[in-house]
Amino acid sequence: MKVVVFASTLLIPVLVLSLGTAFSADDGQPSGKLQPRKASPFYCNVQALNPAERKRHFDELGPKLRGLRKSVRELENGYEFEFPSDAAVYQMVSEWAIQEHRCCPFFDISLRLGSEGGPLWLSLTGRPGTKDFIKLDGASWIKQQ
Repeated sequence: MKVVVFASTLLIPVLVLSLGTAFSADDGQPSGKLQPRKASPFYCNVQALNPAERKRHFDELGPKLRGLRKSVRELENGYEFEFPSDAAVYQMVSEWAIQEHRCCPFFDISLRLGSEGGPLWLSLTGRPGTKDFIKLDGASWIKQQ
């Protein structure tokens, strides 16, 4: 039996979920009235990670991943970093990305595996100002090896 799924069937729930993450009720109570969420400030809140996580994130994962980085692409609203696509590197990048999202919630973070054994890409993007933050706070990530 052949199953056909129409794009519109998949798109509607995605749009509803996307809208739900961009807006929230004023006071946290369902009111039917959605308000834009307030933007978080541009700074790294290291207190969002416990001491063991901070050590792992900044002293272990960060340096190791910068050493594995193959290239950097500048994007209009951030940067994209290329890594080898093996499972161990993917696991490290995923762990780093989850921790980074907690201490820098203003980032849009995505991981992408290229087809046919292509590279792993980590994208750090966001609203205006995000790219400038990366240039200052993440300079060691964007400098070429």
